[in-house]
Amino acid sequence: MAFNRYKSNSVGTTETTVITATGTKTVIGLLLANTYAGDINVTVKLGTTHIVKSAVIPQGTSLELIEGKIIMVNTDTIKITSSVASSCDVIVSVLE
Repeated sequence: MAFNRYKSNSVGTTETTVITATGTKTVIGLLLANTYAGDINVTVKLGTTHIVKSAVIPQGTSLELIEGKIIMVNTDTIKITSSVASSCDVIVSVLE
């Protein structure tokens, strides 16, 4: 097993897939950074299940979502949407 990270810059109003599992992956960190000049709302899903829905991230701050671990199995996806175009950078840390 090895540590890895997946990144996506400028996530906006179109749902963006940040990671798709091939085999089993353990998500150990998920960080969302607001790059917009105002507050944004973000939604994060594992497949069709919400991890968080419409969470507010104030201007110039970030939100760390994973306090424990999330197990992803083959073809699971993590998808992110923001309320504002090109406003959120994402880093997902995994053990795979």
